[in-house]
Amino acid sequence: MEALAISSQPISYDFRKETWRHTLVLSFQSLGVIYGRLSTAPLYVLESIDPRDIKSPSEIHELFSFIFWTLTIIPLLKYAFIVLRANDDGEGGPFSLYSLLCRHATVGLIPSNRSSGKILHHGEDSPSKGKLENKARRAIEKHKSSHYLLLFLALLGACMILSDAVLTPAISVFSSEETKDHVANIMKKFVLGKQVTELDWCYTPQNLLHSTEKVKLFNPCSIDVDALTVVSHRLFYVLPCSIDVDALTVVSQRSDYFKLIIPDVPTPAACAVLVCLFTLQHHGTKKIGCIFAPIVIIWLFFISGFGLYNIIHCDTQILHAVSPLYMLRFIKKINLRHWKLLSSIVLCIAGSEAMFAGLGHFSRKSIKITFICFIYPVLLLTYAGQSAFVSKYYGTDDAFHLSESIPNKTLQHVFAVLSLFASAVGSQATITAGFSIINQCQALDCFPRVKVVHTSEQILGQVYVPDVNWLFMILSLAITIGLHDVSQLGKATGLAITCAMLVTTCLMSLVIALYWEKSLFASVCFLLFFGSIEAIYLSTSLLSLFRGAWCLIILFLLFMTMMATWHYGTLKKYEFDVENKVSIEWLTDYSPGLGVSRVPGIGFIYSDIEMGIPAFFSHFITNLPAFHQVLIFVSFKSSPVPYIPENRRYLIGRVGPKEYRIYRCIVRYGYCDNVRDTDDFEDHIISSIGEFIAREEYDCESLDSPEGKMIILGSLMEDGNAFIPVTETSSIVCSPNIEASESRRNLLDVPSGSANVPPGNRKRVRFMLPPESPQMRPSVRQELQEIIDARESGTAYILGQSHLLARNGSNFFKKFLIMIYVFLDKNSREPPVALNIPNAALLEVGTVYTI
Repeated sequence: MEALAISSQPISYDFRKETWRHTLVLSFQSLGVIYGRLSTAPLYVLESIDPRDIKSPSEIHELFSFIFWTLTIIPLLKYAFIVLRANDDGEGGPFSLYSLLCRHATVGLIPSNRSSGKILHHGEDSPSKGKLENKARRAIEKHKSSHYLLLFLALLGACMILSDAVLTPAISVFSSEETKDHVANIMKKFVLGKQVTELDWCYTPQNLLHSTEKVKLFNPCSIDVDALTVVSHRLFYVLPCSIDVDALTVVSQRSDYFKLIIPDVPTPAACAVLVCLFTLQHHGTKKIGCIFAPIVIIWLFFISGFGLYNIIHCDTQILHAVSPLYMLRFIKKINLRHWKLLSSIVLCIAGSEAMFAGLGHFSRKSIKITFICFIYPVLLLTYAGQSAFVSKYYGTDDAFHLSESIPNKTLQHVFAVLSLFASAVGSQATITAGFSIINQCQALDCFPRVKVVHTSEQILGQVYVPDVNWLFMILSLAITIGLHDVSQLGKATGLAITCAMLVTTCLMSLVIALYWEKSLFASVCFLLFFGSIEAIYLSTSLLSLFRGAWCLIILFLLFMTMMATWHYGTLKKYEFDVENKVSIEWLTDYSPGLGVSRVPGIGFIYSDIEMGIPAFFSHFITNLPAFHQVLIFVSFKSSPVPYIPENRRYLIGRVGPKEYRIYRCIVRYGYCDNVRDTDDFEDHIISSIGEFIAREEYDCESLDSPEGKMIILGSLMEDGNAFIPVTETSSIVCSPNIEASESRRNLLDVPSGSANVPPGNRKRVRFMLPPESPQMRPSVRQELQEIIDARESGTAYILGQSHLLARNGSNFFKKFLIMIYVFLDKNSREPPVALNIPNAALLEVGTVYTI
């Protein structure tokens, strides 16, 4: 039924009507948000390679061939040309692909996706009605295990992106501060003038004199030159904290080899940069993009210019390495050493997943054009120039540092400053993608309740999540202090990148078959081609599991535990509510016999079920036999779409006979909508109920539910047939002459966010009936007037307060999940806060859930 279709078009901004001016503006902003990560990857791709693993300059050519084809196949071909087309009305990421699958195949496990299907999708036999049936759809819908697998893949992809949002800021700070090694190299060359040799041994000053092996002296605050003279025939390192340069010169004259290393980064300085980065997030994507984009542009022109210089002056033969024959030659002699080299090459596509996950902040056209026309050619030029420099100066450790490829020593200092700013910007891509993922997960009941701030009125996908932002900052600081090693962070980041990309490939292959309705052969080809490449890189990252990638496992377990536990608890609570609900006849037929009385006012009862009476309300009526003159059962149901238009947001129906004045409102929202943080939420519902009463008898688009007729309506309507909203200014502080009912009404209507607002004037909406009209029957007018009178008498909000307990005899794993859920529920955003309910009007009814 066309009228009942759930539209997912954004409310305020339609990218399909995007002008070139908008595209250029968004492209400029995306440089500072989406592409900062890809742009700063040259800082640590070749630098993370151990020089001892390179045996000849030809291997540098072969590695550049891998870089060229990896950048061409993954970000360009896969993401820019294919995956971005599978956006969910402007939203990207693994959960957007999962929502597409839920809408075009019956695979949803999330309660919100399936609970109201009989009403919301009335007239539709299945989510795939009208779609060509195929074997893949039937097989996936038939096996329940495939439903769990798809949800796990979506959660896995989300966890990898969130983990990357924690790791990237740390590695970005360290990679920028690696330019301090350049200062150490200058001191070594011009003060000591000795060759550098890597060592694997580490000794303390106490056993230095008794050693017969090569020696590394670890962080001495003072050095005994005479003692070092005794071991002058051996190799050693010196990592000085405070050292006399003259003493170092003496030592260098009595030893075969010598190296001076200045520590990479003072931990307090790195932490300070991270704190500043996360503090800026509240300004929103638009402002951050405008601030960071010029930095990325200057950085890219700087490094690509010297890349071109190095190609011309160092090794023009590097351009021949774009041939895939170089890759094949590398693969033919593959061994464990070569496999380890590929674990560093995968870092060149770090940030590719952010192109898709952060799509909601921009548009598909702007992201695609920016990458194809600017980012892709500039990065290839940079990597080619760096590879040409390394191949010419092969055998020198410092050749692998990007700063060494800058020919002018003065410009190296400029490079140091630029790299510091660019690396800080590079973290923005994953942080922004993390906010989008959290917003989607929370709307689909896969993440605890947190506040989501929409930072743009034009692009609703631009969000900021304060609580998660501080969580990212704390975890990133912990990683920074705990590891303090670019190599280990690089291994963990590489594993996160490959896992996220592989998840996207798996989900995308199903989207091709089920949503795009391409042949199964096309779906399998996509999976095998891109999946095999990403699987190779994943296997190389797994080799470094115990060399830093273990911290990714910890982050994955943390986020997966939060998301899976919250989904499990929400699912069990919903099943408990459905099993213990009572029929509407209990309230309408049997409650008079219990001596139930009606009191003036409107009562909003919030629950997760869309039919029947929730168990906590029947518990309330049994112990306190009274309820309001007008009763409205409200439930929130998320749909697997980004947005629900405001004019089709509410599903309104009547519960029981008309004389009982009991209504039901199902609030529909997409996973990018923000319907709960509005102070006029009550006004929208009352306006929609009034419109329902006026249109109930003749509306041709009404739906038939087990409880009766329901109509899809929208928000506050100025030209409605029932109520005329009137905005007035009223004072929170009431004068003595005001009637008691008016004083009570004003007290209950104070928004939850207005506690800090000084006493004074504020806006509220009151409703009036339209002038006498022959089209409105007297019974309808009387019912509308009763709702107005009840609104003037006051409003109360009744919520169920759940207390989860594990059933006796439950296993340890189930008890652990419930314990974690209870902890998250108590420490997440309270539902009254999420609904902006004033505390003076809130009534919570405790219920024990035994599961």
